[in-house]
This record gives sequence, C-alpha cells and structure tokens, in this order.
Amino acid sequence: MNNTIKHIFFDLDHTLWDFDKNSGLTFEKIFEMHNIDVGLRVFLDVYEPINFQYWKLYREERVTKTELRYGRLKDAFDRIDVVVSDELIDTLSEDYIIHLSSFNHLFEGTHDVLNYLNKKYELHIITNGFEEAQENKMKASNLMQYFTTITNSEMVGVKKPNPKIFNFALNLANARAENSIMIGDNLEADIQGAIDVGIDAIHFDYSNANKTDRYKQITNLSRLKDLF
Repeated sequence: MNNTIKHIFFDLDHTLWDFDKNSGLTFEKIFEMHNIDVGLRVFLDVYEPINFQYWKLYREERVTKTELRYGRLKDAFDRIDVVVSDELIDTLSEDYIIHLSSFNHLFEGTHDVLNYLNKKYELHIITNGFEEAQENKMKASNLMQYFTTITNSEMVGVKKPNPKIFNFALNLANARAENSIMIGDNLEADIQGAIDVGIDAIHFDYSNANKTDRYKQITNLSRLKDLF
C-alpha cells in the first residue's frame, strides 16, 4: 500500500457497523412492540432492496429524509399486501431510529483492525447516515475512541459521492487527498466518489457479491492489517 498514506477514512454502515443484522433485529423489536403480525424474513426480503433504492434517491437529492423514512416502510408493506395506517408508519419510522442503536453488531474484527490502524494512522468517518442515528451507533458500539473526525452529510448539506463532502472531510481532518484513502461498501458513493477527488479507495465487498477488477477490494476487514 502507498506508504505516504497518513489518513484513513471509513464509511460506517455496511463497512464497520453491520447494518443489515442490526436493522433486522430492530424491526423484530418494533414489530413486537406494535403487535404487527408479519413474518420478519418476508418483510426484510422486500424492505432491504427498497431501502437500498431509497438511499440512492436520497443521495441524488430526489427524496427528502422524511420521504425516505416514510416511503421505504410504506412501499415494503404495500409489496407484501399488509395494510398499515400512515400514523403507524410514522410511529414505526421514529421507533426504528430510536431503537436502531440498541443493537451494535459490528463486522468481524472491527475493533481489532481499528485498534491496529489507530496506532499508525489518523482515522476518520464519512457517512451519509442521519446525524443523530450515526452518533448514537458509534457511541453505543464503542467506536468513537478510534476516530479523529466524523463528517456526515447533514453537516455538509450534500451526500457522497458529491465531491463537497469529501473535500469538507479532508479540510476537517487537515488532510490532503494524496495522503488519504477511503474504505467503504458502496462502489458509487464511497469508492468512485473518493477517487473522483483524488483519494485512493478500497471497496469492502462484505457480501462477496460485487467482484470487479476496476477497484481494490477486500471481503474481510482483517485484510487491512496485511495492507497497512
């Protein structure tokens, strides 16, 4: 790996914080709280791709935060022919954010890898996630200790892959693009977004489903100890 690297920027969800696992457990909890009799796996199988598409629309400024939170639930329930009132969808949306950070599964080796890298590099977060949710996740999963700066899209007013968020993060970290590298799961938002502003990047293909020769890739975070 480039030995001029001084700063490592990480995405949070799907990169360090196991979003799919924690999200599934959160839905299980709030469905039980509100007596919603839906098979969890049936719901998640339709919700997860819908959520993915809403986040893409959100990155592209085509839906608002409020529309994302409502729409992903409404569309998922409609898809499985379950009638849920708008009031209950709004309540579920709020409860989802409240309880999401009560589950804190990280990808295997996260603390070990961060502890190792933290001794040699300055570590930073760049996330498109909602500010209040991301901070709660990081505190509850004991991740704050590793990171010098945290940049989220709500601070900047734009989302990855917009170059403004990467440049904001570089300035906040007092870092230069040529001395930095980005690690994240999303090829468009994290990897190409970073490369477009001159930051090297490593794609974390956590599901081992997006093989490409175009970018550097890892499928396990522990591989970073070999690379750095």
